[in-house]
Amino acid sequence: MAKQLKQGNGWRLGWNPLAAEFQGLVGGESWAIELTGAEFNDFCRLFQQLATTINQMSAELMAEEAIACEASSDLIWMEVSGYPQQYSLSFILLTGRRGEGHWPAAIVPELLQATQTIQVF
Repeated sequence: MAKQLKQGNGWRLGWNPLAAEFQGLVGGESWAIELTGAEFNDFCRLFQQLATTINQMSAELMAEEAIACEASSDLIWMEVSGYPQQYSLSFILLTGRRGEGHWPAAIVPELLQATQTIQVF
């Protein structure tokens, strides 16, 4: 499988299965960090879980109620924060070199769609 780079206004997402140590890439407007294959896999999986959770919780919330949901693995901590129809995304790497990133709510829908279409394995 060839390497892939998907990008939009304020986000980047990449996958290179042939890279020795860091196969994944996530980035924002002015930052980027490479992830191991396991970190990238957890990033995509946890992001999908959080998006599903916040969508399911929308039925329980009043229209003006904001919410924050967290999910984590041994490798990465993630949080979505805002309203079910518009929320930001943050993450913190928990091992090795450490790192963190954040995307504002306007960018998250495109980034979420990209995680669903990038070929991880």
